[in-house]
Amino acid sequence: MTPKSAPAAGVPAQHAGGTTGRRDPVPGSGPAHDLGGPVPRDGECSPGGTEPRLGEHLKRQLAELCEAAGTAGDAARSLLDTAAGPLTRFSLLDPPPARSLVSDDHSPAEFSLAFTPGAPPVPRVLLEPGYTDDMARSGRVGRRVAERLAERGVLSCDRLSLLADLFFPAAPHGPFAMWLALEFPAGRPRAKVYLNPAANGPGRSADTVAEALARLGYGDAFPALRRYSDGFLFFALDLGDWPAPRVKVYATHREFSAAEAAAVSRAVPGDHPGRVEEFVDLVAAGRRLRRRPLVSCFSFTRAFPDRPSGYSLHVPVRDYVNDDHQARDRAVAALHRHGIDGRPLDRALAGMTSRPLDAGVGLIAYLTLTHADRCPPRVTVYLSSEAYGVKPPRRNAAGLGEPGPTMVGG
Repeated sequence: MTPKSAPAAGVPAQHAGGTTGRRDPVPGSGPAHDLGGPVPRDGECSPGGTEPRLGEHLKRQLAELCEAAGTAGDAARSLLDTAAGPLTRFSLLDPPPARSLVSDDHSPAEFSLAFTPGAPPVPRVLLEPGYTDDMARSGRVGRRVAERLAERGVLSCDRLSLLADLFFPAAPHGPFAMWLALEFPAGRPRAKVYLNPAANGPGRSADTVAEALARLGYGDAFPALRRYSDGFLFFALDLGDWPAPRVKVYATHREFSAAEAAAVSRAVPGDHPGRVEEFVDLVAAGRRLRRRPLVSCFSFTRAFPDRPSGYSLHVPVRDYVNDDHQARDRAVAALHRHGIDGRPLDRALAGMTSRPLDAGVGLIAYLTLTHADRCPPRVTVYLSSEAYGVKPPRRNAAGLGEPGPTMVGG
């Protein structure tokens, strides 16, 4: 089943407004090239004649995602109101008010479903609460939102406060200050934050990551980690009620092949390199990734303070397909390869958008394979909100393997 083509009742549609210019993007995140003329939806009002707002758009999509996963959505929608903060008030009849790199259309939100064999998928949402091009203000807003979530018992800010001087300087460099993620497994929600290693300048990213790891008790792991990176993209922290809270470091790999990705995954012990190579070949159709690069995530827990205990590989599928129908087929194939039912993904896609999948590209942004110590493999599908526009499909697959424009930043 693919998303229905008839508009869903009560779904606010978006108006053409164009997108604002970009900040310098970090490698591997945000647009690798111009949107190529995103296709906006015709403007119309929400039910009752009210102006469509970003908050309602995101809450509707989160509710659809929770329903597809078989998870109660009321608590998730309530928590989204707190986590989104000022985002909820933005009108969808206006252009994006800032140039968020969370999504290609500059929406400050991205959804995902995390699939593990034999378990229901876990719905998740990633937000940029401080949705502004002023990085100092963005960081302050993000931290205030984290504090409000701490008051609700969702997270603890202790580890974030320990690193505040590293990631929230008085005059921070872009392209972002703090992103906040929530996931909704059965039971209590969980939270994590993503911080910018280039906050003190791109040339100091490695030093910032090394110092942050040392403060958190993982200083011995940094020398090996640096060998596997073309550049550091994010520094992430699990905050709150996690069985084994992780520290995660994201690194980029330009123009990698599937075999090279498998070699990087050997930083984490196990028999997964063959599955990593197979996953990249499946998602990118055997191409060397010359457009948007691969992203590795190395996770650390107290069980192994001197080496990663988990590894995730993020493949930007949207850059290696013609449209979302093709991306959906590759996502389902990856799920089936790991013994996972693809029907919840189809339900989620049908709820996320009313457009045909072959009418755009980018709704399915990344596909990720995760291996962690003593855990089954996890496949995660990342879904764009498309609040401000839809990127038109590609009609010529011949150029997908060609180099894209060079990206700059931390």
